[in-house]
Amino acid sequence: MKETLGAASGLVRLTFLVQNLYSEVGRGCDLTVAQAQMLCTLSDGSLGMAELSGSLGLERSSLTGLVDRAEQRGLVVRETDPRDRRAVNVELTPAGTEAVHRFHDELTRRLDALLADFPPTERERFTRSLRRIVADVPAVFAD
Repeated sequence: MKETLGAASGLVRLTFLVQNLYSEVGRGCDLTVAQAQMLCTLSDGSLGMAELSGSLGLERSSLTGLVDRAEQRGLVVRETDPRDRRAVNVELTPAGTEAVHRFHDELTRRLDALLADFPPTERERFTRSLRRIVADVPAVFAD
């Protein structure tokens, strides 16, 4: 029986492929998936714990443990929010910035390789379609 791949099935399979690459590259950079996601989210600047929790889809207790472990590794620091002394912002350290760049560069290379055999016009059409699909999704991983 010939397999039929619809848009939904294709997107689910693509999700698994990207998640597996994300995990593989993370392991190669000594980062868990959650750490890599957090570092990518922080790459444009510090965020408050509530904002970071929302961006990552984590409960605050889970986020606290994630930040604790990343802080112990020297990847992030907590800073008091100058506008509200009760609030805490999380910021990348130089080591965290280096780790996220290493992760980003390798993941980008691996993802670009998936499309290497596409003719330029097909690759551009695919890219345009992706832009439409993710238009309203916050950017946490820039090209």
